[in-house]
Amino acid sequence: MNQNLLRQYAAFAVRVGVNPQKGQTMIISAPIEGAEFVRMCAQEAYDAGAREVVVKYDDEKLNRIRMERTDVDVLTDVKPHVLRSYLDYAESEGGACILNVIAADPEIYKGLDPEKINRVNAARRAALKGWRDKTLKDEVQWSIVAIPSAAWAAKIFPGQPDAEEKLWQAIFDVCRVEEGGDVVAAWKKHVADTSARRDRLNELHLKSVHLQSARGTDLTVGLADGHIWEGAQSKTPEGYTFIANIPTEEVFTAPHRERVDGVVYGTKPYVYNGNLIENFWVRFQDGLVVEHHAEKGEELLTKLLDTDAGARRIGEIALVPASSPINRSGLLFYNTLFDENAACHIAFGQGYPGTVKGGNSMTREQLRDCGVNESLVHEDVMVGSDDMTITGLTENGETVVIFENGEWAF
Repeated sequence: MNQNLLRQYAAFAVRVGVNPQKGQTMIISAPIEGAEFVRMCAQEAYDAGAREVVVKYDDEKLNRIRMERTDVDVLTDVKPHVLRSYLDYAESEGGACILNVIAADPEIYKGLDPEKINRVNAARRAALKGWRDKTLKDEVQWSIVAIPSAAWAAKIFPGQPDAEEKLWQAIFDVCRVEEGGDVVAAWKKHVADTSARRDRLNELHLKSVHLQSARGTDLTVGLADGHIWEGAQSKTPEGYTFIANIPTEEVFTAPHRERVDGVVYGTKPYVYNGNLIENFWVRFQDGLVVEHHAEKGEELLTKLLDTDAGARRIGEIALVPASSPINRSGLLFYNTLFDENAACHIAFGQGYPGTVKGGNSMTREQLRDCGVNESLVHEDVMVGSDDMTITGLTENGETVVIFENGEWAF
């Protein structure tokens, strides 16, 4: 491993991704395999002025053992201290921010009961809703970055003895980390370019967007009342900037939960609860999925859509050019953090309050009145392609070309 690149990556993840402020507590959630990287991040956080660095290690192999051998009623009984372990820091002097380090085996739960997995994950999401609301509303700085694990690398580079090294290099490449380069300068330019496109979309005052591709996608997505396009960088109420997903290539907003019609085809496999859903399509009517099919993992797709009343509607529409570094890599990462940034995507489930004007201070009922969807899940599925055309319909009735052949038209 190139230690110089690794330190660049850690410094960028902390100082630009999370951007801890002096006196804040920084929480790091990470797999046990990531201890070396976590220590680098902790040093950066303290150098940036963090009051304390609190690390929460996770062991996915142990999680599989627990999922196999523990009764579902025990696993779904998430104790209050789990939520308080986040909120106690967020509510303490200086507040808190969080860096989520991921390195998951895409098929860690392969062969296990999907119904049990779904119930357990839904229970944990419900139990952590108080913390989840803070991140959804950008009340705290948060960021997600990835590091390789042996199982994940083997999935992407099967049979190759240097798979982890190759995955490290792929991560560095798509995250703009390179020897002799300036990762901060590269990201400042990327943020500026993405922000300009975001601002252009907001200037258009769109009523809906229409997605079409040769594969059969023909989907009209009505946008939430007072919607705002977001992208690249987020900001807390105090004005602290952060990058939620590293890497990120998307500009996104809130669909109206009742104004989505047509059919959309998935263009990349989707990992859900450690299992794959491949070659799927869904049909919407008045915002609701009324028909769906997948060549592989159809039962999983059904269980996802049946998670709760909001899971059959979408909470996000995101635009990503086919020329994104992730797509250019030619790799399927089997990880949503990367794969969603290779293609335009939609998200089943929860919408982001900050994607409508004043949304972060609205009640659940007010957000719903604007059309923002509510659900325990937020699952991004990739639908973009290099032949996709996207047009927008403005409030004045004008049709505007947004994407041609999978690329921005402006």
